[in-house]
Amino acid sequence: MFNHIMVGTNDIDQARSFYNAVIGSLGFTGEPVSNRADSGHARLFYFYKGGIFCVSEPINDEPASFANGGTIGFKCESTEQVDAFHDSAVANSGKSIEEPPGYRQGKTLGKIYLAYVRDPDGNKLCAIYRPK
Repeated sequence: MFNHIMVGTNDIDQARSFYNAVIGSLGFTGEPVSNRADSGHARLFYFYKGGIFCVSEPINDEPASFANGGTIGFKCESTEQVDAFHDSAVANSGKSIEEPPGYRQGKTLGKIYLAYVRDPDGNKLCAIYRPK
């Protein structure tokens, strides 16, 4: 369904440091592909398991901001991976939000293990593991 997800940043170097650690906790290795849009704005592309996560300086030259009510969910393979995602986010200028990492009983998704954080630009991220 999705080709890619892109978030804006006001500090591409801080975003690189944050996302290298956080996406690295999910198994991504190496460096993201860095380039500049035709407009000259810096962008990072993390290609992993058929998906693309992108971080970009806003091309319209307005400050980057987060979507109120928006969340980007990263699929994890274990509760330990959720915890590693959360811990690496907090250790790299992210902020833990809502409840601590743990199991929740969702009305739609059933029993899930998750953690919510905000990246340095305020984007809301979720690491989620669904037991089989």
